[in-house]
Amino acid sequence: MKEPSTEQRLLLAFVLTIVIMTVFDLVIFRHPQKPPVAEKPAATATAPAAPKFSALPPAAAVAPAPATAVAAAKPVAAAAQQTVTVESGLYRVVLSNRGAVVQRWQLLRYHDESKPAKILDVVHPPENPQSEEWPLSLLLVDPKLQSEANTALYQMNPGPATLHAPATVQFRWSDGHFSITKTLHFTSSYAVDVQTSVTLNGQPVEYAVAWRGGFGDATVYNAPAFVQAFYAHGGKVETLGTKKLGADKHPEIPAQIPGPLEFAGIEDQYFAAAFLPSVEASAWDWQTLRPVPGGKTGETESIGEIAVGAAQPMAEPLSLRLFVGPKSLRVLGEINPHLRSLVHYGILGFFAEPLFYVLRYIHTYVPNWGWAIVVMTILLNMLLFPLKMSSWRSMQRMQKVMPEMKAIQARYKKYGMRDPRRQKMNEEMMDLYKREGVNPMGSCLPMVIQMPIWFALYEMLNASIELRHAPWILWIHDLSAPDHYYILPFLLMISGYFMQKMMPMTMTDPAQQKMMNFMPVVFGLLFIHVSSGLLVYIFTSYLVGILQQWYLNKTSPLARAAKQAKT
Repeated sequence: MKEPSTEQRLLLAFVLTIVIMTVFDLVIFRHPQKPPVAEKPAATATAPAAPKFSALPPAAAVAPAPATAVAAAKPVAAAAQQTVTVESGLYRVVLSNRGAVVQRWQLLRYHDESKPAKILDVVHPPENPQSEEWPLSLLLVDPKLQSEANTALYQMNPGPATLHAPATVQFRWSDGHFSITKTLHFTSSYAVDVQTSVTLNGQPVEYAVAWRGGFGDATVYNAPAFVQAFYAHGGKVETLGTKKLGADKHPEIPAQIPGPLEFAGIEDQYFAAAFLPSVEASAWDWQTLRPVPGGKTGETESIGEIAVGAAQPMAEPLSLRLFVGPKSLRVLGEINPHLRSLVHYGILGFFAEPLFYVLRYIHTYVPNWGWAIVVMTILLNMLLFPLKMSSWRSMQRMQKVMPEMKAIQARYKKYGMRDPRRQKMNEEMMDLYKREGVNPMGSCLPMVIQMPIWFALYEMLNASIELRHAPWILWIHDLSAPDHYYILPFLLMISGYFMQKMMPMTMTDPAQQKMMNFMPVVFGLLFIHVSSGLLVYIFTSYLVGILQQWYLNKTSPLARAAKQAKT
């Protein structure tokens, strides 16, 4: 069997790089596709069983006290359904006294993906307005008590009106035995203080406060694919995609996660709703994830939900904070520094996060995020230029010794792979490399350097809400979205081809040379669905690379020798 030449090894390494990038593109990038339109399942689908809380068995959790122990309380209820709206410069929240739940939570500084764009509402209203599946509903062991808690008409203080934060809204309801109080204090930040109390015959009942019905921007393609639950335990954040929850497909995932938990919540790509204990309260001991039947496929599909509560019935009210807002490093850090981990930069986060800080610093001087990326690209390429120069010089030296390399290979061509004399050929090749100062793998160095930067930039641009809906020029209106006109991928192919033609060719096989010339087209197709911000970086890198390559070619020893020969 013939031993592969150095050029063939380099080509193999390059092809393996392309394969890795393709797998990364298909598996890691997870480009969302528009879900097929299908009939929704019948509204009579069987609802999931009530959660089985771990602290106490159901009988002990809801058993009424002796009749003589506690006198019946006075019933408290409203006569009709009412709503109140609370506004600040950051949000608009609509609360209903039916169940004391949230019906709308708009983030006023952000818009959804609809055409025309509307103010983003992270609440997904159920088809049935009388449903229990609203944010801040309660989960209880007893299904009957849970239904009462989430459908009752609460007395609301103050009455129906539009309030401006800071503001406090209190809900109270009781049938004389079962009593519930919810108090929400809205601040000028994205955090809301929530205090709840649930008793039965004067005794505390085990319960959880839930965010139900899904979360986030429902107008993006395949929105459920981006929604997942999260919880922090021992300083580490764990995530559970909603597709992995519920049904019988993943029995290894428990319905409850033991605590104590630092925080827990639900998120999509750019926004999150996180429950945190109040400053005075201890961490929760458990949280519950519940799947719900339904979905557009006609099969059981999980909808993102999260519920948090204390480990056992509490005599004092359960105090917590609820953050609902953007996954911005600055905003999350102001609420709780540990929440910054909700900005998922992937396995290259140690590199992606510093890149974002650099980009954000540049943006303070260059207001447009697209031009800030261009400036950062130029700076990075200038910083890496000495390494590129060393690599390209190695390629030029490789090109110079190509005749000798071919002569050595020709002398040993007749010997097989297992022939001991083939080792002599390798020794002569290594001696040639040492004598001429050639690194056979030096031509791969620019690619080795660029690939981690590209992957880190992809993660950074994909996770940074600052680039969501951020325009650049002309047709680029969202740097976090692909170029739907495919102009940038086409420019990548053209600029990549010119840069490839300018670089020294170290391969002697014509077929291999044609394949190398075709590589820019492959790269352009690979990056056709990535964010425009990443395409701006790569295209700018190619333009800077063309100028740098022109300088290197002009100042190379071979070019100077050819110029002197002409004169």
